[in-house]
Amino acid sequence: MDKTAILQALRAIVGDAHVLTEGDLTAYEQDWRKRERGHALAVVRPATTPEVAAVVKCCAAAGVSIVPQGGNTGMVVGSTPDASGTQVVLSLQRLNRLRVVDGANLTVTVEAGCILQTLQEACEAQGFLFPLSLAAEGSCTIGGNLATNAGGTQVVRYGNTRELCLGLEVVTAQGEIWDGLTGLRKDNTGYDLRHLFIGSEGTLGIITAATMKLYPMPATQLTALAAVPSLDAAVQLLGLAHKHLNAGLTGFEVMGDFALGLVRKHFPQQKVPFGGEAAAAPGRPKQGTAPTGGSEPHAVGSVGAPYCVVLENSDHESEDHARKQFERLLEAALEQGCVLDAVVAENIAQARALWHIRESIPLAQAQEGLNIKHDISIAVSKIPAFVQEADAALQAAFPGVRLVNYGHLGDGNLHYNVQAPADADAEVFLTTQEGPINTLVYALVDQYRGSISAEHGIGSLKRDKLAHHKSPVALAAMRAIKTALDPHNTLNPNRVLPA
Repeated sequence: MDKTAILQALRAIVGDAHVLTEGDLTAYEQDWRKRERGHALAVVRPATTPEVAAVVKCCAAAGVSIVPQGGNTGMVVGSTPDASGTQVVLSLQRLNRLRVVDGANLTVTVEAGCILQTLQEACEAQGFLFPLSLAAEGSCTIGGNLATNAGGTQVVRYGNTRELCLGLEVVTAQGEIWDGLTGLRKDNTGYDLRHLFIGSEGTLGIITAATMKLYPMPATQLTALAAVPSLDAAVQLLGLAHKHLNAGLTGFEVMGDFALGLVRKHFPQQKVPFGGEAAAAPGRPKQGTAPTGGSEPHAVGSVGAPYCVVLENSDHESEDHARKQFERLLEAALEQGCVLDAVVAENIAQARALWHIRESIPLAQAQEGLNIKHDISIAVSKIPAFVQEADAALQAAFPGVRLVNYGHLGDGNLHYNVQAPADADAEVFLTTQEGPINTLVYALVDQYRGSISAEHGIGSLKRDKLAHHKSPVALAAMRAIKTALDPHNTLNPNRVLPA
């Protein structure tokens, strides 16, 4: 490999300023969680799909592997180079145009490097909802969301990114361009190639643009926070929410009290209802809502509860209708004992404050120290039993560990994370205990017929675990697909599947 010749060829394609080899490349070479730091031959930043295709052809001819990268906000070390100094990081951040909004078809065609929040705001300005919502939406890109099949907080209503996608534009490992941006909801003309590339983490092709579904903006969105006595009660509340809110239920997030305690500890400016110095649990709490115009949600009384739930109700009729739905839901939940107390946000500021509590949990956990993350999915009905069994097994095997349990209960996805004991060295604990803890947790996930990766993907962090938790038949099919589409292993090698 003639490094000088390759760099000259790449500069001829995208321009000198967009082939980065010197200076601080940490933003491209280090993963978001700071688990690993690689070294790239170069960071290449094309601005058009033909430029991407030309870069891929150049690298393929030279035998240089490519690591596609969006916002580099992934959780499984799947979009940063290895330490060899021989891989090209192909950053798609300059492919960031919103190409067209088709209001009649309720679709938007957007390039892969567009920031998710930018897409949300652009669609809202034209009167449409793009419902994908993640904590990292201010920095993650739509191409990365598709490559990992991102989930987020509204999957219970709108589905994962896969369900929002109607078409793709992809550069293949050979540098050819597949234009599948039809925006059709019905197209039975053979294999649906789009579903191969979604969730493939850049190992089969490079997504350069997508046609995504839009929805009419709801008339109103209301947010509530409920204290519940157990995970069983949370599942019971979810059933009631489906019954009373129907399709209006757009978010249902569960948060364990220890997870909320980390928010209280590290972000004391946030007023977290229901916890901390809890008063004695009342009998039947009165329903209270925050004062109109207040900047923070306010709960009546103080209830010590092991879990809290954030619910969101989107309504296309009116705020009054949505509020009455919430009132009926909470009244039924209080009567059945699956809610101890609840508060409904009175305005947008209060709703954002409630969601900010949920979104602050990963940041608070990072402040507490290095931790072991599990992005797992279990059938909703089995989650209480799984957590009870996993909690007991972890405490028995690793005395003093602290369990940070929160996530998207509405779709069965838990972020079941493990923090080191309070008196332990977090870095040493991570180094020595991550393997045994993962083995224990993933074995239980298998026992409950769940998945070891719900929305974060496999990357390199979970790559070697996949063989133990995926059937040989599925793995053989995955390898056959990889070999057929990328026979020379040019695209994101040694990710998802081992070399």
